[in-house]
Amino acid sequence: MPDITIHGRDGDFSAYLSLPAGGSGPGLLVIQEIFGVNRSMRQMCDDFAAQGMVALCPDIFWRQEPGIQITDKTDEEWQKAFQLFQGFDVDQGVEDLKDALETLRGLDACSGKAGSVGYCLGGKLAFLMATRSDAECNVGYYGVGLDELLGEAGSIAHPTMLHVAEEDEYCPKETQQKIGAAFADSALVTVHSYPGMPHAFARVDGIHYHAEEARVANSRTYDFLKQNLG
Repeated sequence: MPDITIHGRDGDFSAYLSLPAGGSGPGLLVIQEIFGVNRSMRQMCDDFAAQGMVALCPDIFWRQEPGIQITDKTDEEWQKAFQLFQGFDVDQGVEDLKDALETLRGLDACSGKAGSVGYCLGGKLAFLMATRSDAECNVGYYGVGLDELLGEAGSIAHPTMLHVAEEDEYCPKETQQKIGAAFADSALVTVHSYPGMPHAFARVDGIHYHAEEARVANSRTYDFLKQNLG
């Protein structure tokens, strides 16, 4: 599938677009990890397209270095990824994602409704799309720093799903407990925990990939998206 250009409020940036076999469907903003719009993210978009969705993955590092596509396989790539992560402006990133969401909804292939799903840094941003945007639903996989954002939880107006890896080195047990407690009685937010799972257990071909638990999490996500976007 081709990359397209998003004309954002602060400049143009690219996004990978994957269309379903039928040519149209609900929209899904797929939010990258710290490794850019790489092969893993493109594969995830293709997998969502296979579920009938119009999947769009924007380059959120474009303000620093457009076109990043690295992996989690070498120390050099990890250093690069963390450099980009540390230089990333979250608030600007959310505004870029809102521009991408508007672009997605305007595509001829998009049937109207659109949500978001994000991983790692993208999981954090998917949570912020739930609190700061009008996306119809949002899914976050092992989002980082969510405990610092729980003050925004009251702004969530659409169904949201969070996947928490219980052995996530970037999300301590105390943070996991705060997340669980914050949404224990929520009618809009569902939290799924995965015992024994490390960060990025659903990253295709990643060093921590766990096929069975990824299948469970992805199945829950597919059902959730179809329920809220179908």
